[in-house]
Amino acid sequence: MSRPDTPQILRLAQPPVRRFAPGLAAGLLSAMSTVALLAASAWLIARAAEQPPVMFLSMAVVAVRAFALARAAFRYLERLASHDAAFRQLAELRQGVFRRILPLAPAGLGSTGRGELLTRLVRDVDDLQDLPLRVVQPLVTAVSVAVLSVAAVWLVLPAAAVTLAICLVIAVVGGSLSSGALAARSERMLAPLRGQLADRVFETVQSLDVLIAFGALERRLGELREVDDRLRRATLRRSLGTGVHTAVTALFAGAATVAALGVGIPALGADGAGAGVLTGLSGPALAVIVLVPMAVFEVVGAIPAALAAWRQVRSSAERVATAVPDAVPAEIPVDPVVEPVETLFPVVELSNLSATWPGAGTPAVSAVTLRLAPGDRVHLSGGSGTGKTTLAYALVRFLEYGGSYRIGGREARDLPQDAVRRTVGLCEQDPWLFDNSIRQNLLFAREDATDADLTAVLGRVGLADWVAARGGLDAQVGERGGLVSGGQAQRIALARALLADFPVLVVDEPTANVDPQQGEALVRDILAAAADADRAVLLISHTPVPPELITGRLSLGG
Repeated sequence: MSRPDTPQILRLAQPPVRRFAPGLAAGLLSAMSTVALLAASAWLIARAAEQPPVMFLSMAVVAVRAFALARAAFRYLERLASHDAAFRQLAELRQGVFRRILPLAPAGLGSTGRGELLTRLVRDVDDLQDLPLRVVQPLVTAVSVAVLSVAAVWLVLPAAAVTLAICLVIAVVGGSLSSGALAARSERMLAPLRGQLADRVFETVQSLDVLIAFGALERRLGELREVDDRLRRATLRRSLGTGVHTAVTALFAGAATVAALGVGIPALGADGAGAGVLTGLSGPALAVIVLVPMAVFEVVGAIPAALAAWRQVRSSAERVATAVPDAVPAEIPVDPVVEPVETLFPVVELSNLSATWPGAGTPAVSAVTLRLAPGDRVHLSGGSGTGKTTLAYALVRFLEYGGSYRIGGREARDLPQDAVRRTVGLCEQDPWLFDNSIRQNLLFAREDATDADLTAVLGRVGLADWVAARGGLDAQVGERGGLVSGGQAQRIALARALLADFPVLVVDEPTANVDPQQGEALVRDILAAAADADRAVLLISHTPVPPELITGRLSLGG
């Protein structure tokens, strides 16, 4: 799997032609109706001032009403079709990015902050919807309307068309250059600064208790204020650029109107020389060439804004592209392309197994030889840093391994990772509990489980009375299990693993967050609950385990 580059991300953000064309056509017709409405209105008002018979005005009256209705109707259709196309493409893009990140999780994302990664997946991907909505469509619409408007004015008075074209070019070039000079760097900085701020906020909230305990909260809040201030300055500078290009557009819209008056007034009643197709420029025609630039500049004014949006979109695309490494690190396993495997015989055999974390030069664990068969309960011990958790990650294929790791006689790297994880389950040292009820935290392990099944498995791990005292299965556990103790969180995670019915269960440091007395009781409950003639258990713990509860021991690091 190679990392997509920025052009690939941009191509993925742009909807296909068949989906994008209806919105583009509706937007173009809406913009053309805006210009035509002002032209028809100008002609109607000026012609009515001459007090002709009403019959000479009826066609213009109908045109004004038609263009007014068309502008609103096509605008609605443009919003509906273009946003539908952009949002559908956005969903496909987000899923594609997530699919590329998923094989790297969790071991391959250790160097990326959670808040930063969340910003790339949410805010930066959302910004990519601006490519079709605020870049491509406004540019195509503005250029098309400008060309058609200049051609239409040429038919009335060529000199007015020339002045309109000159003012349009100067306004677009001048507005874009001035806006870019003031805000280009800020627009490129917005996405990275938002990512930095989200990462700092996420980290601060997650470690709030530690920061308060060590008196470091004010210093961290100061860092947050600094990043927030940089983001605020970048946003203000972008707004300054927007204001400048709006002022330039308005200036040259007025200049185009004055220039139209300058070349149109002398042409009134002329004998054709310099008066275009007409034998003489009439008063209503003069009103048209004078007022049409206002509507044209309203549409063309979107070009500098589109270029500004392009800079921000490209910056977000670069960040989305770099959310995935150039290549999967060698330490992260790649799912092999093989036939699906329904069941595996749950005998795990390790021979001289080693595993290395991404970016590390030496293996975190090596020379591990072990056999786990149904009914085995093995206690894995070792000091801090000897690779106990690394071994657990290798067993569930979060990390690639060296040596041999066989399940049911088949090498694990040759098996689909889903098949390995259906056979070997992991209860992590810090189990993840969702901010929901106890019921929902258990159901995702087995969706068809009944309340009786959930109550029974909670009883097996010693939580039946505790859950009943809290009001039953609907009791909330809080964000990341904040409303339960460390031991209770481990028991809920164990109940979840038992509900999933893994043939091989790896339990990583279940006593790390509980006191010694509760730790010993927790170890006993875990081994008793997991005891099953058809299940193998690998208990990773620094807590001593009574020999009658286990069938074997393995010590790392000596």
